[in-house]
Amino acid sequence: MSRRSSRPQRPPVSASSCPCGLPAAYDDCCGRLHAGQAAAPSAALLMRSRFSAFVVQDEGYLLRTWHPGTRPRRVEFDTGLRWLGLDILDVTEGSAFHTTGTVTFRARYSHRRSAGELHEHSRFVRHEGAWVYVEALPTPQ
Repeated sequence: MSRRSSRPQRPPVSASSCPCGLPAAYDDCCGRLHAGQAAAPSAALLMRSRFSAFVVQDEGYLLRTWHPGTRPRRVEFDTGLRWLGLDILDVTEGSAFHTTGTVTFRARYSHRRSAGELHEHSRFVRHEGAWVYVEALPTPQ
C-alpha cells in the first residue's frame, strides 16, 4: 500500500553543492534551514536559502520566511522555469547586529529554453527574532 504525500514532487538537488552557490552540500547548507534545524543568521543567508527554496519548490519555507504583512496566500511555481544560479551583488546591514537589511542579487534562470535573469533589491527585517523577506525595492542605480 502506498501513501500519498500532500507535498509536491521537488526537483532533484545535487548532493555535492547547494543551489545557493555556497561550497557546501544542500543538506549541510540551505537544507538545514528548510528543515527547521537552524535559522538564517543574516539577511544574505536568508536570501540564499530562499533562492534554494525556489529551486526545490519548498512553498512552506518560503511562506514561513515571508513577513506576514506582505506574505501571499500561496507560492505558485512555474513548471517551465528552472533556476540556475544566484549572485549576491550587494548587502547593506542585515547582520546579527541589525534589525533591517537589504540584499541586491541576480538570479539566473531558464524559462522554456530561454535564458533570463531576475535582478532584485530585497528588503529584510527581523520579525519575532528571525530574518524574514519583506519586499522588493527599486534597484539602486
